[in-house]
Amino acid sequence: MWRFAGRRRARAGVVALAIVAAVLGVPTPTSAAVVPVPETATLVSANPADVTPHARDGETRAFAQVGNTVFVGGSFTQLRQTAGSAWVTQRYLFAYDRTTGTMSTTFLPVLDGAVNTLIAGPGGTLIVGGTFKNVNGVSRKNLVALNPSTGAIIDSWVGRSDGGTVRDLVLHGNWLYVAGAFNWLNGTAHAGLGRLNATTGAIDPSFVIDATVGRHSTTSYVWTIDVTPDGNTLAVGGNFTLVNGVARNQMALVDVSATPTLIDWSTDKFVAPCAAPTTFVHYVQDVKFGADGSWFVVGTNGGSGWPSAYCDALVRFETAARGSGQLATWADFTGNDTITSVEVADNVIYLGGHFRWLNNPNASDTAGAGAVDRLGIAAVTPATGMPVNWNPRRSGGASMPSGTSTWGSSVPVLWRGSDGLYFGHNSDGMGEEYHGRLGMFPLAGGRTFTPKNPPAATTGNLYLNTAPGTLAKVPFDGVALGTPATVSQPAYTAAGATWRVDDRIYWSHTVAGTPTGSRIDVSLFNGGAIGSPWEASGYNDWYNPALLTGAFFLDGRLYYTRTGANGLYYRYFEIDGNYLGATEFTLPTTGVTWSTVRGMAWVGGRIVYGATDGALRSVPFDPTAGPSAAVDGATATVISTATPELSWSTPSTFFSVQ
Repeated sequence: MWRFAGRRRARAGVVALAIVAAVLGVPTPTSAAVVPVPETATLVSANPADVTPHARDGETRAFAQVGNTVFVGGSFTQLRQTAGSAWVTQRYLFAYDRTTGTMSTTFLPVLDGAVNTLIAGPGGTLIVGGTFKNVNGVSRKNLVALNPSTGAIIDSWVGRSDGGTVRDLVLHGNWLYVAGAFNWLNGTAHAGLGRLNATTGAIDPSFVIDATVGRHSTTSYVWTIDVTPDGNTLAVGGNFTLVNGVARNQMALVDVSATPTLIDWSTDKFVAPCAAPTTFVHYVQDVKFGADGSWFVVGTNGGSGWPSAYCDALVRFETAARGSGQLATWADFTGNDTITSVEVADNVIYLGGHFRWLNNPNASDTAGAGAVDRLGIAAVTPATGMPVNWNPRRSGGASMPSGTSTWGSSVPVLWRGSDGLYFGHNSDGMGEEYHGRLGMFPLAGGRTFTPKNPPAATTGNLYLNTAPGTLAKVPFDGVALGTPATVSQPAYTAAGATWRVDDRIYWSHTVAGTPTGSRIDVSLFNGGAIGSPWEASGYNDWYNPALLTGAFFLDGRLYYTRTGANGLYYRYFEIDGNYLGATEFTLPTTGVTWSTVRGMAWVGGRIVYGATDGALRSVPFDPTAGPSAAVDGATATVISTATPELSWSTPSTFFSVQ
C-alpha cells in the first residue's frame, strides 16, 4: 500500500459467542475508561462524481489541490477523459480541473518513477515525493517542488533524499515532515524520518528522530505519518523496532511542540506477527488524527492474528495516553481482510482496502456473527468504530468498459479535498460505476446525522409491560413514582427487553421463523400509540435478544443483562444503520446481583431497574469509572417494592418523557 498523507486540513487552510476481551482505554491502575461520546457527523455522497478522468495500469496513490486544480500521483501510465476517449500516455503525475474534470494540457511533468505523496506547499507550490530519480530530465531524487501551472521544477527548493524512497509527507505550518526508506536527507543522516523547511526545502537540524531495525531481519522504513492539528504530536508507523534506540514496534509518537523528542507511548499489539510475516513484514498501513488531535486511528493488514495483535483491523488510540502496553479504545476487525488507507473528516472515519466486512471478529475469510457487508470502502463512527449507513461498494457493476478491472488489492489513498472525499485504487469500479483508478465522492448530496440518545430529562414516565399489548404508565420524577395508568398498546406484543432512543423504542420481539426466534425491532413512540414494528437491521439476525433481561442505550452502547449471567454487559450499537456490535464487553461493577435484574432504564445518570423480587431500584451509573466500578450497589436505593397491582419483574421496561 502506498498512500498520500500530505493533507493540510484546517490547520493549514484547505447470545452466545466467543467473547473477545474488552479494550477500554489504557491499562494503568488509575486511569478511567475511555468512553468517547458520539458527535454530529457529515457524510459525503455515496454516488461518485461523474466528471473525474480515468487512469490505467498501476494505482493512484496521492492527491493535492492548488486553487481549482486537483493533482493526482501514482504508478499509472495512461489517462483518458471519459470511458469513450482514447488513452494518452502521461506517467505518474497529472492535473485536472476540479469543477469540470478536464485534464490539464499545460501541467505535464516527466518523471521516471512513481509518485507516492503530494503536498500543496507554501507560495503556490506542489511538493512531490516518490520513487523517481529524475524530473523533466534533471536529477531530483524522490523529492521535488514543481510549479503547479507549468510542471517546471522550482530550482530554489533544495529538498532531496539519498535515492531511497519517499513514502509520505505531511505539512504543518512551514514544517514539512518526510517519511520513507532513506538514510539521508539533504546530505544529512536521517533514518526514515526528517523535517524540512517547506518553503525552501532546507533540512531542520533540530529534528533528530530515527526509526531503525526492521522487523524479521528486513530493512527499516517509515510507511505512514500524521501530525495533530495543533502541530504538537507526530504519529509514525512502519517497519521499525527502534526509534532513537528505544523499543517501538511499528508505531511511535513524537513530541514536536519544541525540540522533537520521543513520547513515552508504546503498544505491544504491533509486536507479534500476523499470518504471514514474510509477506506482511509490517502491518501498520495508515494513521490519521481526529479533528481535535485527541485521538488517532490506525488501519492494518496482516491476515489472521487478532485479537492478540491488531491484524486486519481499524483501531483507535488516545493521543494523551502515556506508558507502555497501550490498548486500543476500540478495535473493528474485518475478519482477515486488509485495510490500506484511512481518512478522518467531518467526524467520520473513512477506510479503504480489499476488505469485505466490518464488525467481523468472529470469523476468518467469511462473514461471521455480526459482520456488516462493506466491499472495499466504508465509513465508521469515531466513538465506537461501528459502520454507519454509507455503503457505495468498490464495484463497477454493469457499467465497466472492456479491459477494466472490477476488483483490486488496494485503496492506497483516501483524501478529503475541498469538495469531497477523493479515492485512489488499483482497480476501476466504485459505487457500481466505472472510475478508472481514481474518483471522488462529493460533499454535495451527502448528509448530516446527529447522535441519538435516551431522554435527558429526569421527569417523565416509566412504562412496564403488564400483559400482552398492555402497559402500565407510571409517572416518575427520578426519585418517586406517581399513580399508574393502564395503556393499551396492541402493536407491542411478544415483547422483551426494551430501550428508548430519541423518538422510538427498540425492543426484543419474539417472531416465529426468524433465525433465533426473536429479533430487535423498532417502533416509533412519542407518548401515544406505539407504532407498528419493523426489523432494526437484517445484519442483526444472528443475535437472540430474547436472552436479554433488561437493556438501555447510551452514547453508542447498548447496556444489558442477560439470562443465566451475573454481569452488566454492553455492545456497541450504531443507530445510523441499527448495527449491533459483534463483541460483548463486561463492565466492572460491585454490589448488584445482575442475574436478578428484570428491566432497566437510564434516567439522569442512574440505572433504574426492576428485579425478580418485584422491587424497583435506582443506582448511580458512570461508565468512565473503570477500572473502578461503574456501578456500586452500596449506593442503590429502593424506589418501590412490589405491590399487588404492580411488580417490576419484567424485562419490558423503559423510560420516556411523554
